[in-house]
Amino acid sequence: MNSGHPPPHIPVMEQEVLTNLLPEPGNIYVDGTLGLGGHSSSILQACGPDGQVIGFEWDENAIAFASQRLEKFGQRFITAKASYATLLSTLETMGIQKIDGLLLDLGVSSLQLDTGERGFSFRFDAPLDMRMGSGLQTTAADIINTASEEDLADIFFNYGEERQARRIASKVTAFRKNEAINTTKQLATVVALAIPKRYHPKKIHVATKVFQALRIAVNKEFDNLVTILKDAPQVLNPGARVCVITFHSIEDRITKQAFTKDPNYQLLDSKPIIPSQMEIANNPRSRSAKLRVAVRI
Repeated sequence: MNSGHPPPHIPVMEQEVLTNLLPEPGNIYVDGTLGLGGHSSSILQACGPDGQVIGFEWDENAIAFASQRLEKFGQRFITAKASYATLLSTLETMGIQKIDGLLLDLGVSSLQLDTGERGFSFRFDAPLDMRMGSGLQTTAADIINTASEEDLADIFFNYGEERQARRIASKVTAFRKNEAINTTKQLATVVALAIPKRYHPKKIHVATKVFQALRIAVNKEFDNLVTILKDAPQVLNPGARVCVITFHSIEDRITKQAFTKDPNYQLLDSKPIIPSQMEIANNPRSRSAKLRVAVRI
């Protein structure tokens, strides 16, 4: 486990979340993506003196940092070491029947991106891991080295929206015949070699979408989102609000469809809330964020 202080962390659309979640004293809220505790801290302050927050998190390092940050709130803050996809069973185990609000911030935390050995970023040469929780068995290296060429292409295209998916999958399967792809540097190099220079994007690294797609596949992120949005109405009190911050067009689509097609939800606005230009300037990682809000009918 890492020691010392966590890297700088700025909660995305912090004020917009509070304005739409409407935390009140005495109520119980779930932060499904605790991370370093930025949003939870804001919610706890807003629902004082006796409101509670249950923070779901499956990353041990994040739990350690967030727990230290939020210890001043005492028993008003509770940690659940679990994926938010287990919302129903975890709350049942805790003896909690109903909650008054749910927040999901689906971005990868700064802690994960900036901890090289986790293998989330090509900025560091590290084992190709990408597991958000230690309980997960399959790593990104497992997928890259064992999945068929067709399955790899589907992952890159469906999860990363990578237009060169088939070309990259072909290069990966050809390369791994001679040498296993076990590090972030190896994969980034193979991806760069697979795509002709004229197709390299100008604003992002050529391997960005492939790394994103693998992270989503390893952690089953889309499946987990579908699960919690389907299950949440069972524990949400009438009038409770659900705030979902997405960073990926497919996540946003899943969220919007759930909020519009499930009769238990009322979508507050057909258009998502986006960060201000000032926030994007202060926190560039917020630039692709979209916030959607629904009320439990």
